[in-house]
Amino acid sequence: MSVDLSTHYLGLKLKNPLVASASPLTSKLDSLRRLQDAGAAAAVMHSLFEEQIVHEEIELDNLYEQHANSFAESLGYFPELDDYHTGPGDYLKTIEEAKRSLSIPIIGSLNGSSRGGWVRYAKLIEEAGADALELNIYFVPTDQQMSSADVEARYCELVSAVKESLKIPLAVKIGPFFSGLPHFADRLAEAGAEGLVLFNRFLEPDIDLDELVFEPNLILSSRAELRLSLRWLAILRDQLSISLAATSGVHETEDVVKALLAGADITMMATVLLQRGAQHLTQMLQELQNWLEEREYESVEQLKGSMSRIRCSDPSQLERANYMKALVSYTDAV
Repeated sequence: MSVDLSTHYLGLKLKNPLVASASPLTSKLDSLRRLQDAGAAAAVMHSLFEEQIVHEEIELDNLYEQHANSFAESLGYFPELDDYHTGPGDYLKTIEEAKRSLSIPIIGSLNGSSRGGWVRYAKLIEEAGADALELNIYFVPTDQQMSSADVEARYCELVSAVKESLKIPLAVKIGPFFSGLPHFADRLAEAGAEGLVLFNRFLEPDIDLDELVFEPNLILSSRAELRLSLRWLAILRDQLSISLAATSGVHETEDVVKALLAGADITMMATVLLQRGAQHLTQMLQELQNWLEEREYESVEQLKGSMSRIRCSDPSQLERANYMKALVSYTDAV
């Protein structure tokens, strides 16, 4: 009897826990099809950025004003912006095509930091056929007057506003830089998040020493980054009833197993698929099934969360005690 690899995420039943996260690979129908054929259980569309939304709304507003000022009678021909279905049309078109052509769930993605046009575009993504929506909140507070409570409130208000307009499930992708992450995660759930994606990778600027300017420098993830997610997956799993997804550092089958043990419902990956191609998913799925069979697991569900903070043999390893042990073991090896 083969192992049941299925899992649940955002109320969706997925055939396995391997999901393609937002990247250039999820921006085109052909590559989405390759991901599905290789075994991806779902795909998160490449992100639609807040800056794109704002740009489109400014352009439309300029068009509106230009024509309205030229011909007074034309005012009646233009719908209100709130009802005007414009924007990065290619994004919505790709969702529509993917839903017609593919069988796996398609998750839309919005990336930004303020309310802006998110509410309206979230609805447009839902109307295009997306099975769920992921909010990738990328906000770097720089104002000395903005407290940590203010930052959390901004996140929660955004989540609440978007969720009120949606019927499809909503996941929120956050960074790890919160002083009381369990409490904040609970607040996000109360605001309407039905899942959390741990963690967002902020783009860190570098300095060009010749031009003396800050410049963006995109570095793909490494497997070591998964460790941060593992700790918080294990801590949050027993305190939240919503879905949890692991991302950043999921490259090999071992990474998938570790994330599931800690408490993830799914694992998301982009870097390794960009480096090795969609076919890497097929290999990972076979290795995952072999690992589970060799250890006599009947299903992925049986594995999930079995090493969460409450269930693991020594919860202190997720806290301060692990720090001392690591230092001592490193000193002994020198």
